[in-house]
Amino acid sequence: MKKIAAGESLKNKIKVLEVDQAINGELVKKQFDHVAENVKPANIVQNTINKVITSPKTVDKVLGLTTGLVTGYLTKKIAVGSKGNLLRRILGASIQLGVTTFVAQHPKEIKSSVLVILKYIRSKTK
Repeated sequence: MKKIAAGESLKNKIKVLEVDQAINGELVKKQFDHVAENVKPANIVQNTINKVITSPKTVDKVLGLTTGLVTGYLTKKIAVGSKGNLLRRILGASIQLGVTTFVAQHPKEIKSSVLVILKYIRSKTK
């Protein structure tokens, strides 16, 4: 009788192992599909861009550079105007470069200074 019980036990173990193998096979297929999807060049580029965009340091740097460029351009337009002789245009370009560089390198200080000025103006208007 023990042989029959051992045979049934063996059959049960085989069935359990077959079910485990089927489950593991499905997991491997899903993992392979996931890896294959992530290795596509378009997805690699898209994931990289998403990481760059969502990075707080990158966003701060881009905002600082954009602010610097806009401020430098406006400063040049105010200093030189729409028309000017060669010397004035060269002076305007150098002023633009200086302001752009300064604003791009010191965005936090400028932001805090602007906030202080806005608070002061707001307190005077109340």
